[in-house]
Parts: sequence; structure tokens; C-alpha cells
Amino acid sequence: MHYVPQSLPLDQVLLGDCRQVLPSLPAESVDMVLTDPPYGVAYQSRDGRSLAGDRTLEWLKPAFAEVYRVMKPNSIAVSYYGWTKVDEFMAAWRGAGFRIAGHLTFPKRYASSSGLVRYQHEQAYLLAKGSPRPPEHLIGDVIEWQYSGNALHPTQKPTSVLTPLIESFCPYGGTVLDPFAGSGSTLVAARLTGRHGIGIEVEAKMQQTANARLQRMRSRMLENLGFAEPAAYAQAA
Repeated sequence: MHYVPQSLPLDQVLLGDCRQVLPSLPAESVDMVLTDPPYGVAYQSRDGRSLAGDRTLEWLKPAFAEVYRVMKPNSIAVSYYGWTKVDEFMAAWRGAGFRIAGHLTFPKRYASSSGLVRYQHEQAYLLAKGSPRPPEHLIGDVIEWQYSGNALHPTQKPTSVLTPLIESFCPYGGTVLDPFAGSGSTLVAARLTGRHGIGIEVEAKMQQTANARLQRMRSRMLENLGFAEPAAYAQAA
């Protein structure tokens, strides 16, 4: 059975700036990181929603230094990024100690925006700490995107693109960290694949949304197994 330190706050999203929260986690305690941080572009969705911490990238280097510290040796982080700021992301990742191990593209059937071309894909880098072993079942570096609807978060990732990454790079029963958790999609995908998740989110309302989402998922899982949900949990959802 995969060992998980008992001190970890599993399957919940913690409230706070990840630069302050991550130091409370033990070194070399998580099996994988999967995250979609702000891109430093002052993004605003079509319905006017914006992201905390998205105007500058002053948090980028200290955040990923802590991410590297809490990852186990020979493990993988997958980080989405904004292509207009790739030089700053790359400097932060390499400065933390990561080795660039691969690149992922997520083509869309629609354009998120347009300029000189239609922008129809998301992208992420595979970041290695040490020398991870190749997964037993390799996935391709092009993964088709499915629109999430963005109902809970302005840049909500679909769990369908997260689950194959977790299955590939996190052992069954292991722990996935998302230090920019948003509405909790990474943690939902972790539970769907038999892994644990730890999230950190700086916006209180979004943190509450994520934890309520996880609680509803937990309730459904217990119900499907034939267990009644305790009243205290049901009220919290």
C-alpha cells in the first residue's frame, strides 16, 4: 500500500496564499503536483470574472520553490502556464530546481480569443524533480480539451483532462497537490482516480465552493456504496 503521511490535510482545500500555507506541509510529502496558476495577464472572462493574483507574477518564484520542496524525490509536477509569460515561468521552474521533462497541448474545438490567429489550445509543462520513472502506461502529449462550462470558476479545468495526468504520474493511493486550487477540479479528479488531494486557494469564496463540491462528491460516493451520510456532513454541504 502506498504510504501517505498522516499529518497531511487530505481531500480538502486550505484557505490562504500558497506562499504562506506550503511551508506548513512536510518536505518531500506529496507524490505529484497538478496546477493551473494565474498567468499574470489580468484575465477577465466574458461575464466579467477575474482571478486573484493575476496582475503580477511576483509570487511565482517563491511559490514554486515551496512546491519543489514538498514534492517527493523523482516525482512530476504538471503546470499550465500563459504563453506570453513563458520566460518568467521557465525561470521560476528552473530556479526552483525543476528539469523540463515534456510539454502537453490541449486542443480546443473553439477559440478562447483571437488576435493574429485564433487561440484554440491550452498548454502545460511536465516538470521533473530528480529522475522519475516512465509511467507504466504512457499517454500522448496531445490531450483533447472538453469545455467545462466554467460554472464554478472563470478558468475551470475539465476533470476529463486532469484524470489521465493523475493516473500517469501519481501512484494509486498517493497524494496530488494543487497550490492554486480554484474550484477544486484537481482534487475531484484525484478522488475519481483513487488518489488523495490537497488544495490551497487564496479566495475565501472559491475555497468554500471547492470544499462544498468535494463534500457533495463524498456524499454521493458514500450513498453509492450504501452508507448514509452523517447529518453534520450533509448540513455542511
